[in-house]
Amino acid sequence: MPPTPPGRSDVLVVGAGPSGLMAAVCLARLGVSVTVVDGKAGPTRESRALALQARSMEIYSQLGLVGRVLAESDHAPQIIPGYRNRTFGSVSFARFGRTLTPYPGIYVLEQSKNERILCEAYLALDGDMQWGHELTDLRVDEGQDYPVEATLQSPTGIATIRAKWCIGADGASSSIRELMNISFEGSTNPLRFYVADALDAQGVVDGGVNMRVSRDDFVLTFPMGSAGHHRILGIVDEGSDDDLEQVVRTRLLAEFDIHYGRSNWFTTYRVHHRLAKRFRVDRVFLVGDAAHVHSPVGAQGMNTGLQDAHNLACKIADVIKGRTNVAVLDRYEAERRPVARRLVSTTDAAFARITSSSRLARFARDRAVPLVAPLAVRIVPRLIGTERVFGYLAQLRIHYRMPNSARARRGRDRIVGRRLPWSGENFTALESMTWQLHGYGVEQAVVTAAAGTLGVEAHSFGRDRHKRLRKTVLYLVRPDGFVAAAAPAHDAIRQLRDQLPET
Repeated sequence: MPPTPPGRSDVLVVGAGPSGLMAAVCLARLGVSVTVVDGKAGPTRESRALALQARSMEIYSQLGLVGRVLAESDHAPQIIPGYRNRTFGSVSFARFGRTLTPYPGIYVLEQSKNERILCEAYLALDGDMQWGHELTDLRVDEGQDYPVEATLQSPTGIATIRAKWCIGADGASSSIRELMNISFEGSTNPLRFYVADALDAQGVVDGGVNMRVSRDDFVLTFPMGSAGHHRILGIVDEGSDDDLEQVVRTRLLAEFDIHYGRSNWFTTYRVHHRLAKRFRVDRVFLVGDAAHVHSPVGAQGMNTGLQDAHNLACKIADVIKGRTNVAVLDRYEAERRPVARRLVSTTDAAFARITSSSRLARFARDRAVPLVAPLAVRIVPRLIGTERVFGYLAQLRIHYRMPNSARARRGRDRIVGRRLPWSGENFTALESMTWQLHGYGVEQAVVTAAAGTLGVEAHSFGRDRHKRLRKTVLYLVRPDGFVAAAAPAHDAIRQLRDQLPET
């Protein structure tokens, strides 16, 4: 392909948060020219998003970044429930999902550290990063070779960048969404919440997520690595505008016997539950908080944005490199918006119950929790430890409806549209981020011949010891690691040819 002219880019990414940087890293790794712009002067320091689910860890692994993430994160912290100043034992996440993923449990790595890891990876790929560039206008003119024209306020004046495609990753107050006239439907929780990056915290258990309630309050604390360093979240009283942090300190001590020495930072915020009406308008796409925002229940917000970006970047790269036609980009909204819609609705309902001030809710927190919680500590691990429940929490069971897929057959096509099951050895192959044909127990010559005819990579493995992948079937795997189609080995070429992207 010819070099990209100055002031031009294949893809313009607006927003250098986790979602925007994930898109940029994926695109750059796939050989696409990318420019990232952000109105901030530099990376984020304060961040509310804290947890990485197994599916996001798998994406980091595919990008060759999981070593950094593992080195900087706190793996599988225990959950320590309690009532006021009492705790009821602990629930360990360490063993959950061991047969499903190389990264069982959950990982604590705050948003700012995710951003730093991704930003450094992007710059190592010679990525174009432009801090202090705030978007002021965006236009699309299909008559141009680079149809997207972005106008930005830069430190030296007005700047213009032209691109073939634009990804709006500029957060809940997205300028891209506003400029594209995309409605952001939903509601805002009336309560105000706080988050404190607290040092020398006392009254909490180190090395675990403390989760406590009282009759009128709740508090969550997340371990941040060193002893006594916790991220503390809860509700702040409305109308308390003077020295809010001191108000929070007083309430924490009175309700939960928790106190801390000082904080690196303290901020308040409101929780929104909103979903963009569209995830795409012409050559402009929305990812992450620009497309959907919801409560932190389930710790899936940042993860969903990372996965939006990964999905979209793989599709755009296929289009730009000429491996498929532009129609495949319609699949982005068709696949990712239902995931976000379901997440917004479920977290909204769960958060409403947790923060409810109704008499019944207050009674339950005050009377039922102290009685039920000790028993739940023993029962919940058995429930969450099941493959099905953990798969949902870890975002391993996301299902896309594949176009042109044959009528579903039990045992084979239930894999189609889902992320490739982990066999214990097959995820290394996904690092090439290209279309592949996989066989598990199928003769290598058969896999190689079929892949050669289809024009994709061939990968042969032994039989899947977990018995999720059948020994008589060949699986067509997309660059993002999802199974596009499956067919019996003896008829794979005929059945899978129609499932490949059309150029």
